[in-house]
Amino acid sequence: MISQGYGMTESAAVATRGYNTKEIHNYTSVGLLAPNTQAKVVDWVTGSSLPPGGVGELWLCTPGIMKGYLNNEEATVDENGWLHTGDIVYFDKDGYLYIVDRLKEVIKYKGFQIAPADLELVLMSHPDVVDAAVTAASDEEAGEIPVAFVVRKNGSTLSKASLINFVAAKVAPYKKVRKVVYMKSIPRTPVGKIIRRELKNLLPSRL
Repeated sequence: MISQGYGMTESAAVATRGYNTKEIHNYTSVGLLAPNTQAKVVDWVTGSSLPPGGVGELWLCTPGIMKGYLNNEEATVDENGWLHTGDIVYFDKDGYLYIVDRLKEVIKYKGFQIAPADLELVLMSHPDVVDAAVTAASDEEAGEIPVAFVVRKNGSTLSKASLINFVAAKVAPYKKVRKVVYMKSIPRTPVGKIIRRELKNLLPSRL
């Protein structure tokens, strides 16, 4: 039986655990909160706590939370004991936690916040797209714009303009992809995580 969990060194490892059985299972979530663990999802712009389904930054509070980082007071636990994880998440109505993205990867377009993972899901829903990753490119007018790196199916003639229009039809106007770069493969770690820094290194020469 497959089971997932979520944790950080700063939280003394486990914060959530999957409780999957033959009768009850949820393989897309990282599980339910571990005993003695408190959590809330916070809008990273307003600082407001969000209800189930709301996407924001995960804050944790447990007996095992660290006191702070050595020689780095700005990146420590807040005065109320909450660890700001930097992970973008949401809880469903049953208390299951879902990881969406990392806060540091959020694209800031004209004051709006765009999670790359949201656009990657839309791109991957196109029948001609094998793999996709999104990152930010600097823009004088907007601050940052979303750029999609895409691997097409062999033999596909999908144009960049068609793919941009495909995404635009499924997201809010501010979220739409502004540029597309076709690649043979997306740089990933051995466990499949997108290496966005490598994509950013390609931006000046590919756009």
